[in-house]
Amino acid sequence: MTDIGRLNRLKVVKELDFGVYLDGGELGEILMPIRYVPVPCNIGDELEVFVYRDSEDRLIATTEKPFAMVGEFALLKVVSVTSMGAFLNWGLMKDLLVPFGEQKPRMEEGKSYVVRIYLDEESNRIVGSARLDDFLYRESEGELEAGEEVSIFISNKSDLGYQVIVNDTYWGLLHNNEVAVPPRRGERLTGYIKNIREDGRIDLCLHSQPSEKTDDVSQLIIRALRKNDGFITTTDKSSPEEIQQQFGVSKKMYKKAVGALYKKKQITIETDGIRLLNAWGRKES
Repeated sequence: MTDIGRLNRLKVVKELDFGVYLDGGELGEILMPIRYVPVPCNIGDELEVFVYRDSEDRLIATTEKPFAMVGEFALLKVVSVTSMGAFLNWGLMKDLLVPFGEQKPRMEEGKSYVVRIYLDEESNRIVGSARLDDFLYRESEGELEAGEEVSIFISNKSDLGYQVIVNDTYWGLLHNNEVAVPPRRGERLTGYIKNIREDGRIDLCLHSQPSEKTDDVSQLIIRALRKNDGFITTTDKSSPEEIQQQFGVSKKMYKKAVGALYKKKQITIETDGIRLLNAWGRKES
C-alpha cells in the first residue's frame, strides 16, 4: 500500500526523458521528475520516496523529505497568504496550505506556527491545521505508563513550563523545574513520563526515572530484602518521602508491588516491616 504524505519504498517500472515512473500499487504509476532521480537508477530498483500531490493535483514522488510527515507536528514559517489561505514552507518545492478554517489565530506572512500535517479526506491533498486540539487528547486514557520513553514536541511556553505534544497524540506538560536548558519551540526531544495524574493529565521529564512497572519495583524490593538479611522496615504505612528516597517510586506504586509480592507468597507483612520468604514459604535466614 502506498501512503500519500509518508515515505514509501517503490519500484521503478518505466524510464523516460523527464523522469521515471514508480509502481504506486492501487494509486497507479507515480512520476518522479528527473531532478529527483538518483544516479544510477534502473528499472527494478526500489527507491525510498515521499509521495504528494503537486499544484496540478498529480501524484509526485520525490527523494526530498519534508520537515514533517502526515500525522506529525511541525513549527513552520508562513511564506505567503492568498485567498485560499496561508502557505507554509515545509521543506518541499510545493508549500503547505493551511486553509483559513484551520487557522487559529489568522496567520501572518513571516511568522511561524505549530501545525499538524494531515490528509484531507475530501480532496486527498496534504494540508496543515493550527487547530491542534482537534488532533490531540488531554488525558492518557490508560495508554501510557510512568517511566515510559516517549517523543515530545515543544509547542508553547506557559507559566508552569512547556506545553508539549507526546507521541503526536497527547498534550503533556514539561515543568520548569525539569528543564536545565530551555528547549526551543518546535524542537522534538526524547522524554519520559514522570507522572500521570488522577485526571489523566501527563507530566514529563527529560531524564529517565526509575521504572514504575510493578514487576520492576518488585525486583527492587526483593534486592533490598536480600541485602538486609531478608527484612526491611519500609512498609505501605511508610511516608511517601521515605519510599521515594529508598526506591525512587511513588507510594502508590510501592504498595502495588508489595501487594503483588504478598499474593505470590514471596514476602510476609509484619507489624514493623516486610520479611522475605523462601520457596517453601518460610522466613529466609
